[in-house]
Amino acid sequence: MLNEESRRKIRELKLDELVDILDDQERRLDVYASMSFDDRLSLAIDELYYQKNSKRSKRLISSAKLRYPDADINTLILEPRGLSKPRMIALAAESYLMDARNIIINGYTGAGKTYLSCAIAKEACRRLHKTRYVRMPKMLEEFNLATQTGSGISKLVKRYSTYHLLIVDEWLVEIPSDMEVKYLLEIFEIRYDLYSTIFCTQYKQSEWHPRLGGGVMADAIMDRIVHNADTVDLGKVNMRELLARKQG
Repeated sequence: MLNEESRRKIRELKLDELVDILDDQERRLDVYASMSFDDRLSLAIDELYYQKNSKRSKRLISSAKLRYPDADINTLILEPRGLSKPRMIALAAESYLMDARNIIINGYTGAGKTYLSCAIAKEACRRLHKTRYVRMPKMLEEFNLATQTGSGISKLVKRYSTYHLLIVDEWLVEIPSDMEVKYLLEIFEIRYDLYSTIFCTQYKQSEWHPRLGGGVMADAIMDRIVHNADTVDLGKVNMRELLARKQG
């Protein structure tokens, strides 16, 4: 806990927000007590960074086109899904972005995959990372339209290849054609080892390969996604039904 002299010095440095952040950590020891000093300090600095750059982060949140822009990592319903607060905070931290790791969020329809991805993405925006949410059917629709007109494919590839964080929702809900698989491979080849991608899907990884055509390009896409990915399994709980019962 900060003593009064430390508080005075921090405020004199015009870092009043840092005092409030550290005080909040003290009030929420149920969440932070299990974390190391380095991790707690890192989170405090991240939050201070966000508050000092709030206008820019708000613009990034707006341009990310999140399905749920109000999603909040701090208000997620953890039970009965087997999620822990420390893990959610760790996922929201930017270490996976620094390491260019992917996140796979797996679960049945209504499990809350999209909401969780938006909550994580929102934290990335707060840390000033360029982010974009897109449904896989929309990605393929844009590609097919560009194919029909004979232009714009390279622009699409460039656009989706350069976001610091890309959220692909409804991953493999449709089985892509060979041309669409090649398009996806181009995107993930460029992103590989540079940027992070979140995949929201109801399909287990064992089902991905056949849905991607089962060939060499499927091998290549899988290789660029799964070997450096953290997986969050949300199981079978339907959050829409759960929330409806609570409201009722």
